[in-house]
Amino acid sequence: MFKGFYNLTSGMLTHGRHLDVISNNMANVATAGYKADTFTATTFEDVLWSRVGNKDKSYVGIGNQSYITVPSENYTDYTTGSYDETGEPLDFAIEGNETCYFAFNGINGRVYSRAGAFSLDNDGYLTLPGVGRVLDTEGNEIFMRTDKVHGDYYGGIYTDDNTFLGRLGVYRFPEDAQPIKDGEALFVPNGQEPEVVDDVRVINGLLERSNVDLIQQMVRMISEQRAYQSAAQVSKMYDELMTKATGELGRM
Repeated sequence: MFKGFYNLTSGMLTHGRHLDVISNNMANVATAGYKADTFTATTFEDVLWSRVGNKDKSYVGIGNQSYITVPSENYTDYTTGSYDETGEPLDFAIEGNETCYFAFNGINGRVYSRAGAFSLDNDGYLTLPGVGRVLDTEGNEIFMRTDKVHGDYYGGIYTDDNTFLGRLGVYRFPEDAQPIKDGEALFVPNGQEPEVVDDVRVINGLLERSNVDLIQQMVRMISEQRAYQSAAQVSKMYDELMTKATGELGRM
């Protein structure tokens, strides 16, 4: 009798979760290296199987159903974002190749990101603010001493007098083991550690932006908001109907 409430409330919860994911994508539209998430929902396994039988107890199935939808999981879009030319000496971007990342010594261990808006910390090491120090091809932190630098197409960093300071490590994950999100634009391995590669171009003075399509996200938000509001309105009507029905039955 009251199974409609399960359908409606689960729909509201699911649409609310979808709105949370969309809102997070939109909030990070300007975050360098951010990868958009897509929310998916599923239904519970079949919870009711109706049967009819005869005197021989030979039952025949006449239908099954699932009452509610539930959150399933988020899928990350790993496609490359657009590039902005900044001209800043400590900005770097990996050209294409969405399976490749920079590596950093994070607070809880090594993490990876496509974000390349680097700076120097108080000790003169190349770092990604709020994350950790940048690692080179040997997994070592890069000591800079100065920000008067330029880079070559393979991550090499040089001073103005062409003194070599280090080479940015570019790490490639297997295509069947893409990393797991560990923050807005950070990733950790999904079982398989990435390998250092030296055949991927790194461009100095560019930043890879978020791959969030703002217009698409706005359209999805409007759609989810309307669906949420519809479920809430129908739920209120259903509650009034059930209240009236139980009151009528009580008087009979």
